[in-house]
Amino acid sequence: MDGKGEIIYSDDEMPSEEDEAAAVEVSKRKQRKLNRLSVAELKRLVSKPEVVDWVDVSATDPKLLVQIKSHRNTIPVPTHWQQKRDYLQGKRGIEKPPFELPGFIADTGIATQRDAIKEKEEGQSLKSKTRERVQPKMGKIDIDYQKLHDAFFKFQTKPKMSDFGELYYEGKEYETKLKEKKPGDLSDDLKEALSIPPLAPPPWLIAMQRFGPPPSYPNLRIAGLNAPIPEGAAWGFHPGGWGKPPLDEFGRPLYGDIYGVQPGQGQDDVSPTGLFPILSFD
Repeated sequence: MDGKGEIIYSDDEMPSEEDEAAAVEVSKRKQRKLNRLSVAELKRLVSKPEVVDWVDVSATDPKLLVQIKSHRNTIPVPTHWQQKRDYLQGKRGIEKPPFELPGFIADTGIATQRDAIKEKEEGQSLKSKTRERVQPKMGKIDIDYQKLHDAFFKFQTKPKMSDFGELYYEGKEYETKLKEKKPGDLSDDLKEALSIPPLAPPPWLIAMQRFGPPPSYPNLRIAGLNAPIPEGAAWGFHPGGWGKPPLDEFGRPLYGDIYGVQPGQGQDDVSPTGLFPILSFD
């Protein structure tokens, strides 16, 4: 006989079959969740935490996955992989805009000629339409072939192509393209919406002259604040006026060359303020 004694459990301490089955189930399913890293822990362990998604922690090897995503020229997986709805199903109710000719073809005037011919055909009788179908007349569209040649060989432009790794998603064509926008540039539509007349300043210029330029754009040139006002405009607080130049107690501009006079560019006898001469000791 072995020297080991047999452990005898009481009725309360004896493990039941239900507890053993529950332990087996936990070890298979919940054990992985217990050993899984959180998103914050995974971000601390990798060199580029900005590429970590909330689904990366459930990968077989999360560190390797994030390392692959951190390499240059890697294209991310489209986000619609986890959507239950089919791809581009949200565009079914959107009315598709009609086709438009490219600008270099529309400039030849071929579209207006075709519209004129269609209007003329609509006014024809059925007999003339049948005769036209059997014996068509050639040379209806009289267009200069030199214009066609210049349109395709001189003025033709390339269509907008997707960049490397650029992914399409629903509603992308309706987004504002921020790369084409610059801070401080007001479009004609925005000027019309704000009721800004020609040669008038934006309504926030007076506040900028009082409190200073926006700190988010330290190098931005703003007319009337650190750059000259446009030709034909005038200082003052009247309608269309550009306020008061921001100057210090000595008459010097606070934020930049507001009068458009830089020393050393042929204006040696005028100061940046235009108020007093500069003394040269060369």
